[in-house]
Amino acid sequence: MVGERMFAAAIHAGSEAAHEDWRSDYGSLTYVTTEIPEPVAAGVRRLMERLQLRYGAADFIVGPDGRWTFLEVNPCGQWNWIQGATGLPIAEAIADDLQGVT
Repeated sequence: MVGERMFAAAIHAGSEAAHEDWRSDYGSLTYVTTEIPEPVAAGVRRLMERLQLRYGAADFIVGPDGRWTFLEVNPCGQWNWIQGATGLPIAEAIADDLQGVT
């Protein structure tokens, strides 16, 4: 999340090792942009407001049943790699937020 803008990408593991820990087999991963269910988005907005964060990289696991489970929000989370893999305009959103553009 950057300011009021949310960007979401799903990381799909393509090997047993990556299913256990996605960082163990980068070559088997695929990335796609995805939609955030409104109840999840509302929860992230409330959390960001409560923590007084303008930026945060939130991590979730989405189960086979489609249920989103929150893991963490990182106020210094890396984002450039997911922008490169998906084309999400995260850098532009950060620049806009720093300049007060909504």
